[in-house]
Amino acid sequence: MTAGTGLAAMGRKPDAGEAALPRASDSVVEIPDMILGDPAAPVEIIEYASFTCSHCARFQATVKPRLVAEQIETGQAKFIFREVYFDRPGIWASLMARAAGANRFFAVSDLLYERQRDWLSGDPAEIARNLRKIGKIAGMQEEALEEAFSDADKAEALVAWQETNLARDGVNATPTVFVDGKRISAWDYESIVSAM
Repeated sequence: MTAGTGLAAMGRKPDAGEAALPRASDSVVEIPDMILGDPAAPVEIIEYASFTCSHCARFQATVKPRLVAEQIETGQAKFIFREVYFDRPGIWASLMARAAGANRFFAVSDLLYERQRDWLSGDPAEIARNLRKIGKIAGMQEEALEEAFSDADKAEALVAWQETNLARDGVNATPTVFVDGKRISAWDYESIVSAM
């Protein structure tokens, strides 16, 4: 998919029952990279992905498990996941996964990708309800979900963070994979490992 930027690109106000993106305040929200594996691992693999991208879901199902088992869990590499937003549901999914905390982020993101077709179906209000169901399956409480979906400061910070990352790294599609700062042309396991 091709990356779009900014909340303005996402259009209208949410319908009743949707996760809202209220006006953000002037507070500064830091957005950390989500890292899987030893932060001191000798190789850095970065994936730019969208929770609403079907190609990204395929990467998560077919490539990432092998990377985790053979490269990340062995200490050969660390995996950094950077979100890209094409639409409001992508931001909502990111807000929810990040609200689960750094220790549970990848478990929640895996669940989002595994069930992508289920939660992305319907109008925006139905998608918001589907995301809440995924959050509850992941063990999140309703209060945490409500706080995540209504955190305008974090939503604005995520979009600004994304725009900075996309511009710096020249990313315009997902999934996009970098190995030690070098963009690789294919995102299959063999291409990633050969670039290590």
